Amino acid sequence: MMLDRLTPKPGSRERRQRKGRGMASGHGRTCGRGQKGAGARSGSRRRAWQEGGQMPLSRRLPKFGFTNIFRVPRQVVNLRDLARFEAGTVVDPTALAGAGLVARADRPVKVLAQGEISVALKLRVDAVSEGARKKVEAAGGGIELVPTARRKPKAELR
Repeated sequence: MMLDRLTPKPGSRERRQRKGRGMASGHGRTCGRGQKGAGARSGSRRRAWQEGGQMPLSRRLPKFGFTNIFRVPRQVVNLRDLARFEAGTVVDPTALAGAGLVARADRPVKVLAQGEISVALKLRVDAVSEGARKKVEAAGGGIELVPTARRKPKAELR
């Protein structure tokens, strides 16, 4: 087999439609845009959410919930990433940020169980999955749940 001799499977590539190239092509004159109107003009297409005079789907469906503006996303670290620390090390958000495993030390951190860990570490994080807790304790390590200090919303400061 020669890489420069490879060809696509027959029928797998459809020819591009060449519009406006005569009536015999089947896509001549109006080029599939119909007669006059906004849709026939260049640069004009109906917005995706507009449905003519019909009530749009986004307005027909019920709305619920809200977006909490004070939500702080958790940063996730897996056990396989913690294997780089030496035994007995206290692993907190500052140590994780120093190792480049999380972006910010002032945001909450959750440890998940993906991968294995063989060194005994002392974890001081916001949250730990059940599987990660079992693996860390089986390796001789310990876990202390310490919530990250967060800025209070302005309403609480008044």
